Amino acid sequence: MCPHYGTVLLLTLTVMTLAPSCDGGNILVFPVDGSHWINMKVLLEELHSRGHSLTVIRASTSWYIPEQSPLYTSVTLELESEDALENFFGVFLQEHMKAQREGASALTFVKNTKDFVQMISQAHVIWCEAVEKILKDKEMVKSLLDAKYDLMLTDPAMAAGVVLAKYLQLPLVLNVRWVTSGDGQFMLAPSPLSYIPVPGSGLTDRMDFFQRVKNVLFYGLTLFQQYFLVGPSYDALCEKYIEGGCDIVSLLQDADIWLFRSDFVFDFPRPTMPNVIYMGGFQCKPAQPLPADLEDFVQSAGEHGVIIMSLGTFVNALPTEVADEIASVFAKLPQKVIWRHIGARPSTLGNNTLIMDWMPQKDLLGHPQTKVFVAHGGTNGVQEAIYHGVPVLGIPLFFDQFDNLLRLQSRGAGKIINLVDLNGQSFEQGLQELLHQHDYRENMQRLSRLHRDQPMSPMDQAVFWVEFVMRHKGAPHLRTQSYKMPWYSYYCVDVLLLLLTAVIGTVLCVVAVFRLLCCRSRTKVKQQ
Repeated sequence: MCPHYGTVLLLTLTVMTLAPSCDGGNILVFPVDGSHWINMKVLLEELHSRGHSLTVIRASTSWYIPEQSPLYTSVTLELESEDALENFFGVFLQEHMKAQREGASALTFVKNTKDFVQMISQAHVIWCEAVEKILKDKEMVKSLLDAKYDLMLTDPAMAAGVVLAKYLQLPLVLNVRWVTSGDGQFMLAPSPLSYIPVPGSGLTDRMDFFQRVKNVLFYGLTLFQQYFLVGPSYDALCEKYIEGGCDIVSLLQDADIWLFRSDFVFDFPRPTMPNVIYMGGFQCKPAQPLPADLEDFVQSAGEHGVIIMSLGTFVNALPTEVADEIASVFAKLPQKVIWRHIGARPSTLGNNTLIMDWMPQKDLLGHPQTKVFVAHGGTNGVQEAIYHGVPVLGIPLFFDQFDNLLRLQSRGAGKIINLVDLNGQSFEQGLQELLHQHDYRENMQRLSRLHRDQPMSPMDQAVFWVEFVMRHKGAPHLRTQSYKMPWYSYYCVDVLLLLLTAVIGTVLCVVAVFRLLCCRSRTKVKQQ
């Protein structure tokens, strides 16, 4: 026997004894479809690998969430009208890109914004109706209660799962970046608008006076969306089915743990709360070997390296004239190019460019030959670029993409080209900057080192806190009670009024005493 075997065995048993144990839990999952599911699935894969049982609530018309999976059992809800949302979403994206490209009028911008808000509001209404169907179905409710779930894991961008968790009285863990009104941190933590930019504002944490005015106005829009467009659907559901009534804002604030898909390598510093666990980049992993044919193509680039381009899962193709200009720029370069592009093949495509319907983006970003990532600025892509230290040339198209890319640009790790400014000259100039100005790569690699330098990986943190909630039946000691206070108490308006009244009363008393003394003094003078 090896002389060190006993020591190693003893250390192993000690670590196993000290590590907190958590038997396989029973987790009810209420995800959001689309790109949000990609994040949720990564977390579910890890939970499944650690012995937890998963049940996923999905729509019959789901875009990405399969009914059959080795990871989970599913509960399928009939949502006939969600197909219309997918069709509307595709049309909206094309119209939105066209409006950006053509520099559309303010009236067109307002119309597109109105259509988008109506679409999102309709999605919330559909999911509220779906939850109401569950709550009306006594047999389904009984089966959910009999399953004795340990917690609800949900994405609150659509907050139907939050209401269901309250009804079932389950501890609640949120896999979150967005809530019903925007960035979840604004709903939970103090958020001074003087230095915390509202998503969509296109601002950084350094704002001048007029930028702060813009920031406040954007915040007002998020409040309007929450309290007048989205919130009422959930609030009516709460009022009808939750004993004592409630509102969706308080339910979100009452969640046990917020697994937040961001960190302060990516985001601007801001106040936070103890039950917010930052797990930005939790989906990132070391690169795996490429398929042989793709590896040969990458290696054929030699010392010049490779550029990769992808605009995410929702954008299949850019407008034809834009794609042709991009392809013509790629054709001039000594680098090889791998471009995820679905649609008509650009007429100006060069021999150095490989068009793919799908590409192993994570593995390509981790390849030492990759020099630049041309991307739309989705959260996943940006975080993967940070993890692998690849500078980004960003072409934001919609949603939070400009804000995501702005965080890289403000740190000198990326450059933004708006669609309205995108042409052959601006695209080539942007690529040349990122390829030949080494500061971009050095800054991104510095962000990568910061991201990786953590005592525990983001995924391990996420799983630890999910299991923590299961072990302790919640985490109420981490929740603030501030959301239960009326606004005038939260901002101490009542205290300020009391102090102001006391000061004014004291001043009036002093003035009255002086006036009384003066009157007496004058009376005495007259009597003399």
